[in-house]
Amino acid sequence: MFRINTQIAPKRLIEPSGSPQFGHFDGIVHNLGLAHFHYCNTMDKPASAWAKHFDFKQFQFISLVTPRYVIGVALADIAYLGSAFCYAYEIQNQRLIEQQWLRPLRLGYRMTPSPYQGLGQIGRAGNRLQFTIVEGEWQLVIDTPRIQAEISLQPPALSLPMALCTPTGYNGWTYTQKHNGLAVKGRLMVDHEPQPLNLALAGYDFSAGFMRRDTSWRWASISAQIAQGIMGLNLAAGVNETGANENVFWINGERHLLGPVQFEFVRRSRDSDRDSGAEVWRIYSLNGQVNLQFVARRCRSEKRNFILLKSNFRQYIGLFSGTIIDNGGQRYELSGVLGLTEEHYARW
Repeated sequence: MFRINTQIAPKRLIEPSGSPQFGHFDGIVHNLGLAHFHYCNTMDKPASAWAKHFDFKQFQFISLVTPRYVIGVALADIAYLGSAFCYAYEIQNQRLIEQQWLRPLRLGYRMTPSPYQGLGQIGRAGNRLQFTIVEGEWQLVIDTPRIQAEISLQPPALSLPMALCTPTGYNGWTYTQKHNGLAVKGRLMVDHEPQPLNLALAGYDFSAGFMRRDTSWRWASISAQIAQGIMGLNLAAGVNETGANENVFWINGERHLLGPVQFEFVRRSRDSDRDSGAEVWRIYSLNGQVNLQFVARRCRSEKRNFILLKSNFRQYIGLFSGTIIDNGGQRYELSGVLGLTEEHYARW
């Protein structure tokens, strides 16, 4: 099976020399140390303060799966623009409730550059989102006309997140931290109806860094109860690809770092397009540890073209089937397990 060397997470990602520390970490980096990063342009000259400010990107995402709803909440900062969305997908009738925010030049929103401690928020009372991280544990407030929540995500005892830093582009880097299969505490209301959280599971994503001007990725995520217990899965192709990847499987809190995976679209018909929500994806690793099929049930998409800034985003809700083999050789069968996939292109 695939083996990856890890290291204890540093308190600060950027070393005194001005260079980031690369690799997989056991634990959470407390501070990115952005002020210490020695950022150069493609001609090896020190980048301007303007470039250092506007080239830094970050985003946070939480997914929540309850017996009735899938909730997705995101907040992104690309310096020129801040954007956010919140949706509730009703599983049985495939109804989608959603809301979006867009703010210019860091006006009306804030984010934290620390994956260990800080606050991110957008909007005002009655129409806002708030992410709070307290010593590495995540809390979420949703306050919108149709969705209200005050929840905290609870990792299993001794469970490690996936935390990774890789080189990006010529002189950039990306830090990514994710954890799936987390218990949920608090309260959730959709259309003024309380939703039970005793069976709910969640996952989060903290990603930040000096990413490529043109960035794209494909991604898959699951937090679910299967026969062997509570599982979490994060698979991706794109962004973190230079020497390491962010693919990981959790089972009852135990983390298994996986090898690279491929994402393939299988069209149902020649008329099928990427926005239809009627797609079959194949997601697999060459060593056989991951062999999954994903059938989309609903697609949430948005396209923004501001010429210099572009975003083509599709997130799918659907069902996974297939097999996963952990690093001890144990095999797990998935049949119709609810989860997410995503395809995104950004020029930022």
